[in-house]
Amino acid sequence: MKDTVDLHRSSEQLSQGLDAIRSAPADAGVVRLIVRRPAEDEREVVQEAVLDLDEGLVGDTWRVRGSGSTDDGTANPQAQVTVVNARAAETIAGEIEQWPLAGDQLYVDLDISEQNLPAGTRLAVGEAEIEMSVKPHTGCAKFSARFGVDALRFVASSEGRALRLRGANARVVRGGVVRVGDPVLKLR
Repeated sequence: MKDTVDLHRSSEQLSQGLDAIRSAPADAGVVRLIVRRPAEDEREVVQEAVLDLDEGLVGDTWRVRGSGSTDDGTANPQAQVTVVNARAAETIAGEIEQWPLAGDQLYVDLDISEQNLPAGTRLAVGEAEIEMSVKPHTGCAKFSARFGVDALRFVASSEGRALRLRGANARVVRGGVVRVGDPVLKLR
């Protein structure tokens, strides 16, 4: 997979996608894409994956990469899996083949905004269950290089943060198989 996107969208082009992003279903959506990161800067698109309480998405490097946000540098359990609104991914990256460059694992057609899914909200995703984390998921230099400075500003804006346009961190609370096309249900 190519590590850069040829087309960096302008602020105006990105803003035009907000209505579609805001109209994502609130309670019941669908898994559109599943991506594993088997090594740094590598992506593997899969049709099916296992979410595990200890490993996160099995085959992903979340655990071995560790985290700068923990005192001992170990992987942060509040950031086992990243979930991103598929409509936001499309607005930012374009064609679905480019979405994996963002580095997220679960691309869902669901409103993942803070208002709709505050920290602690649980989602049934296929056979698994995840819980939205308080730990924010933010853009970085790699995101900016791949999608452009305007995209980074777009996701980092106050509205972008509220809508979680860069995605959201979650932890696995019940393991199980997740497949592309599986339902994603907000649990009450």
